[in-house]
Amino acid sequence: MSRFIKPYLPRFSSSSFTSHTTMEVEVKLRLPDSAAHQKLSDVLCPFHTKTHLQQNLFFDTPSLHLATAHLAALRLRFYDLDSHSVLSLKSKPQISSGISRVEEHEEPLDPALARACAADPRRFSAVEGSGVLKRVEGEFGVDLRELVCLGGFRNVRSVYDWKGLKLELDETRFDFGVCYEIECESDEPDKVKLMLEELMKRNGIRFCYSQVSKFAIFRAGKLPEIN
Repeated sequence: MSRFIKPYLPRFSSSSFTSHTTMEVEVKLRLPDSAAHQKLSDVLCPFHTKTHLQQNLFFDTPSLHLATAHLAALRLRFYDLDSHSVLSLKSKPQISSGISRVEEHEEPLDPALARACAADPRRFSAVEGSGVLKRVEGEFGVDLRELVCLGGFRNVRSVYDWKGLKLELDETRFDFGVCYEIECESDEPDKVKLMLEELMKRNGIRFCYSQVSKFAIFRAGKLPEIN
C-alpha cells in the first residue's frame, strides 16, 4: 500500500488520558551478574513491597527518525500480564556517573488498545486524545501511519521501600543477554547515589555506574562492558 494513501482505521478515543511530562532524574547502578543481583535482593528482602513483570516495546519510523534525529523513544510498557499499560515518550537523555536525566511524557493506555497498536502500529494514527502521540506527530514530525515496532525486552522489577527511598531492582532480558541494575528516582540524586554506594560496599556487592539506558543497550544489540 502506498504511504500516501491513508488506510481506513476505526477511530479510538478516550476521556481517561491523563498525560504528564516530567524531567525524570534517576540514580542507576549496574550489577555485573546474577550473583550480585541475588545478593542485593537478599539484603533488601525485608523492604520488598512488590514485583512487576514488564514488557517494553518500542516504535519508530523505518529510518529511526525519533531515535536519530531527536534522541527520543516511543515506548509501550505492559505490566503484569496486561493488567495495565503505559505509553511514554522519552527525549533529551543524559547520563553521567550513574545519574540519568531524561524528559518523560507518559499516559495510561487501555491494554487491549495497546496490544492492537503493538500488533499493527498504524493504529496509533487512529487513537484520539493522546498527548504523547500528538507530540510525536506535531513536535517530532512523525507520520503515525509510518510507525513500526522495533521489538523490545522483558523486565522483572522488584520494588523496595528502603530508608524512605523507592528502590527498583531490575533483571532485564534482551534477546542477546541479561542486564542487572538498581534504580532510584530522586530530586537529590547525589545524596541517593552516596547512600546506594555505601549499601553496596558494606555488603560486598560489586557494581559500576550505568553509562547507557536500557533502550540504548537494546539498540546496540549487545550488553555494555562492566568497568
